[in-house]
Amino acid sequence: MRTLLRQITSTLRAKLYTKTMTPEFNHTVSDSDLTITPEAREQLTQLWKQIDDDTIEAIRIFVSGGGCSGMTYGMTFTDRRMDFDLVKSEDTFTIYIDAIAINYLRGVEIAYEVKPHGATFVFNNVFTSTGGSGTCGGCGAAHG
Repeated sequence: MRTLLRQITSTLRAKLYTKTMTPEFNHTVSDSDLTITPEAREQLTQLWKQIDDDTIEAIRIFVSGGGCSGMTYGMTFTDRRMDFDLVKSEDTFTIYIDAIAINYLRGVEIAYEVKPHGATFVFNNVFTSTGGSGTCGGCGAAHG
């Protein structure tokens, strides 16, 4: 009987510890984490409407390693949400960002700019959250 009582007590302590000491993973991306300008939102909406594939669930924003000028930022369509993806829900589309990438995206603004050489999405304020010089130091990593 005492062994059973010890096992129950041990199990209850472990569950209580897990619930009180382990923070819940927040799956939501707030507007303060990532801002999308109205022009970028409109362009993403237009791109989203052009998708002719029912398996596509969201737009994935990703970050990959860069050289001394910082990280490389990009977007693609994705057909699945991973366990530790964070979600930003917009009116017409959804964005997924993995839990590591969000650390490089906090405070970033995604804009859409039309210039003489073409139109593109721009990630503004990236050095605010990640550091980096924004210029090339000649190490060669930025040149692939």
